[in-house]
Amino acid sequence: MGASSDSRPIFIVGAPRSGTTLLQYMLRSHSKLSFPTGESHFIVPLFRKAESFGDLSQKNNIRRVLDEMYRRNADFLLTDLHGMRFEAETLADELHSKGCDTIPKIIAGLFEKNARGEGKKRWGDKTPYYVLHLPTILEMFPNAQIIHLIRDGRDCALSLLGRRFDFNVYNFYYAAAYWKHYVDIGQKSGRQLDSGTYMGVRYEDLLTVPVVTMKKICGFLEENYSETVVNFNKSTEPGKTPLLQKPVQKQNAGKWKKIMRPDQIKIFESAAKDTLIRNGYSLVTEPEPLPLFLSLAYRAHNKVFTKARNFAGKYIKK
Repeated sequence: MGASSDSRPIFIVGAPRSGTTLLQYMLRSHSKLSFPTGESHFIVPLFRKAESFGDLSQKNNIRRVLDEMYRRNADFLLTDLHGMRFEAETLADELHSKGCDTIPKIIAGLFEKNARGEGKKRWGDKTPYYVLHLPTILEMFPNAQIIHLIRDGRDCALSLLGRRFDFNVYNFYYAAAYWKHYVDIGQKSGRQLDSGTYMGVRYEDLLTVPVVTMKKICGFLEENYSETVVNFNKSTEPGKTPLLQKPVQKQNAGKWKKIMRPDQIKIFESAAKDTLIRNGYSLVTEPEPLPLFLSLAYRAHNKVFTKARNFAGKYIKK
């Protein structure tokens, strides 16, 4: 494994609505691990436009990176970093003096400063969609560790549709395709990584056997297990999911069995059969692939509703 695990950043990833926030709060309750309470969203975009910032050995260009970071996600920088205050000019001076002359070094410098302010040795980030960009994350941070959280797609579908305006998911077929896309790409990347770099974890295991599961996760991270990660520090922040204000809720798994209609289950299982089976989720129907015209109709339905929502949003802003 090489150097101490203290220098290895941790990324929690997965399909949206897969329980990544719960795992984030559990791990940030560990005495050594620092996780901001939100999602960064700027790590991959900043890296992809690195050349536009010029020579990052120059302090004014580091400041440009920090300004772009703020433009992309001011709320994260102002409210989710609990070990520091984000002051761009002061931070640019500090990063420049430490020789942070690349995008990864600047990002690591920010998260490391936040970790030190929390009295922690190691930093992590929870941004679900980075699961689609694991090669880029590892190009940036070659010694990173990835925890890919996977939840039964039928429960994910209910949660996505419950927040349809946030994720632009308007029917069960599209929810299945959405979930399958995230899971398949993440696992494809994971199969190319060693067991010390990538770990897949089922959300249901986190709920039903939390101690066993968190011991495995701590082992993967080469950190001592502590009961604080199961009896985690609950959220008191407004806007956070109510589940973060309670102990681990075993009943949060399998809700689809009581809520989804048989036809909705069959549509979902038809679209995501292989991914469900591969991850140990039993089917309750005997799904066949949907006819092409029907799958196209579902996609068109989702596209129309997405455009209507976007149009309505622009109209309301005006």
